[in-house]
Amino acid sequence: MLFAPEHRYGRPEDLKRLVDEAHARGLMVFVDVVYNHFGPEGNYLQAYAPAFFAARETPWGAAINFDGAASRTVRDFFIHNALYWLEEFHIDGLRLDAVHAIRDTSKPDILAEMAEAVRGAFPNRHIHLVLENGDNAARYLARDEHGRPQHYTAQWNEDVHHSLHVLLTGESGGYYADYTVAPARHLARALAEGFAYQGEASAYRGGRGRGEPSAHLPPTAFVSFLQNHDQVGNRALSERLGQLVPPAALRAAATVTLLAPAPPLLFMGEEWNARHPFPFFCDFGPGLGRAVREGRLSELARFPGYADPSARARIPDPLALETFERARLDWTKLGEPVHAEWLALYRTLLEIRHRRIVPRLGGAVRGGEWRPHPDNVVEVCWALDGGTVLQAILSLIPRPVDRLEIAPIGELLFTTAPEAVTRLISAIPPWFAAWFLREPVS
Repeated sequence: MLFAPEHRYGRPEDLKRLVDEAHARGLMVFVDVVYNHFGPEGNYLQAYAPAFFAARETPWGAAINFDGAASRTVRDFFIHNALYWLEEFHIDGLRLDAVHAIRDTSKPDILAEMAEAVRGAFPNRHIHLVLENGDNAARYLARDEHGRPQHYTAQWNEDVHHSLHVLLTGESGGYYADYTVAPARHLARALAEGFAYQGEASAYRGGRGRGEPSAHLPPTAFVSFLQNHDQVGNRALSERLGQLVPPAALRAAATVTLLAPAPPLLFMGEEWNARHPFPFFCDFGPGLGRAVREGRLSELARFPGYADPSARARIPDPLALETFERARLDWTKLGEPVHAEWLALYRTLLEIRHRRIVPRLGGAVRGGEWRPHPDNVVEVCWALDGGTVLQAILSLIPRPVDRLEIAPIGELLFTTAPEAVTRLISAIPPWFAAWFLREPVS
């Protein structure tokens, strides 16, 4: 149940101690909460509280009744669950899973009411409320006149991930199809303005419009990432990005998530380029387990390369113990020189971010400006605190680009190819990234 911490964390007192120990070390702790459906196993609510459920279905089971008859009790249940984690366990933030699967015609809807309850209950605490929302609904990220979130602090930015993934891998199946035309433009707009899709038609969604205007929002309203548990685990063979692209491509892409103003999200082991896969696994009873196994194979059969049964036979069985064991990080690999080099790179980029970019984010009150160049080259600039400007010049393609004239605007913070910068970007190599910072003239 939602009010019962996962038993692998121990008793509730043990989880509280874990949070306290993290706080003592300067770390915040978030809880990933799922408010769009109940789990498929061990859920008996329908037997004694059918009013909790709507007639609609989500991809994971019956939808929650947030706007029908008797929905007031249901809404209060979930609102108090959010307050429970924040009050009882001193959790610093909640990440709300797949809220686009919530259907609620009430005004205010459950997302707005929940956020207002949290903000009202803890007016003096710095609490992060983060959405996963495929609908790109910018209205939930609005700021007040002081720049503080009115409802939600930020949203996971799938547009940054998807456009980066298409540029780096060339993959075009599923939702990646929406980014295959001019992926560099999608990336530039997402980096500068938050969303790449701000109401434009989505072919993947049957031509329906997706998203809302977001350029008025600060970059801190969006969380960028190269990898996460969904994007890796839901792949047929669960390859990490380091298994799919050359090191130079991964290095350039890492600068995008770590040096752009938006807060970065790192997937476990990404910081040292862990190479083993993170396979999809579960631990259900025989009936449900069989349905999950068959459903996953059926879904993956629609993807290129897996229509043939022999190809699907290579997909790991999600119920096998060895599949779960393969998902564990092998920390002994961290001592190998190649992984130590990746860790050093990530530490360097994070140090640059910590010293030169984060202290200036208070002045980044709205999105930046982007300019496309020939050959998928991207230039993005952000106005930061006190007139400081951050500039990114990116060429995330596997071939060099010649005769390109982009003038760096200030001090070089980092580049993947110093020799190219000395030529004033007149010719740049494959998989290139350069970041510059211009301070105001005193």
